[in-house]
Amino acid sequence: MITLYDYFRSGAAYRTRIGLNLKELDYEQISIHLTKDGGEQFGADYAELNPQNLVPTLIDGDTKITQSMAIMEYIEETYPDPSLLPGTVQDRAQIRALANIVACDIHPINNLRVRLYLVDDMEVTPDNRKVWIEHWIRIGFAAYEKLYDQGPGGTFSYGDAPSMADACLIPQMANARLNKCDLADFTTLLKIEEACQAHPAFEKALPENQPDAE
Repeated sequence: MITLYDYFRSGAAYRTRIGLNLKELDYEQISIHLTKDGGEQFGADYAELNPQNLVPTLIDGDTKITQSMAIMEYIEETYPDPSLLPGTVQDRAQIRALANIVACDIHPINNLRVRLYLVDDMEVTPDNRKVWIEHWIRIGFAAYEKLYDQGPGGTFSYGDAPSMADACLIPQMANARLNKCDLADFTTLLKIEEACQAHPAFEKALPENQPDAE
């Protein structure tokens, strides 16, 4: 049995759940609450498991993997069907490029620890924090739509089957809404989101559908 150390509201954990669900893999979830009592991720036991004090962490037998993108690459190679990276080597590279717009360029500078640092340590006002968050989301989403237009099109981010790119995109769109970002300009992404949310793997991964949802 696969074990996923998880938190319902974490974007990185959310994308990992989507990947596992698309693979139709069974997994046990252990919640690591990121805000209660200073953050359970900083407890000694979990810090030993994940030295970054982040979620997710995946355990598969004797294998431990941290970092959501590494986890998805691992399950892609270990459980190849259905594929999160379908098509030719060129197709797979383009899917990774879309995924990394979110995973490398939008999410890391807008996640919980960055938002807290902006307010608590840098004394950024809540209004300016919102400007910061929306600025990077809009730049990233605009690039995502342009890269989509250069690809094969289709119902999802790259063609007519969900991929690793969609697993990254959908949690970031949820995060954008949580931070009250205006997404009206991103009509392509909204259509992709609609297709994804109709898929059972994405519905199962929704934050509100997790055992630790609040």
